[in-house]
Amino acid sequence: MTLKLTAIHFTLACVLVSALSLPAFGADIARGKTIFKDCRACHSVVDETETVIIRGGRTGPNLYGVVGRHAGSMPNFYYSTSMVSAGKQGLRWNEEDFVVYVKDATHFLRAYLDDPSARGKMAYKLKDSAKARDVWAYLESVTSAPAK
Repeated sequence: MTLKLTAIHFTLACVLVSALSLPAFGADIARGKTIFKDCRACHSVVDETETVIIRGGRTGPNLYGVVGRHAGSMPNFYYSTSMVSAGKQGLRWNEEDFVVYVKDATHFLRAYLDDPSARGKMAYKLKDSAKARDVWAYLESVTSAPAK
């Protein structure tokens, strides 16, 4: 009985770990595309061949390859010193951090860097976590992860 119970626990643990590693688990890509229209005021998505995937503004960095990218590392973009510091301290964009970041960039950076004077440049705030997960899922669907 104990061996059988252990095997069941192992199987359940494997299923749980697999489910948690799925990108944007349960998110709505179509809704993310609609929500991203607000983000286009500042951000575009342009691949490495300069092909425009999503036409948008240039106030914010290009979000192509944002999934897994070190924060503050997009070439030819002027980030806040706090964002660059976060990237140097190991921040790589993932769904969990993205959801918190888009709620309040400055608050996120202050917590991440443990620095009350840290500042983010992004003024837009997407307070709804479900909507932020949808945007993340959409970005995953239209971009590629950076080469390792």
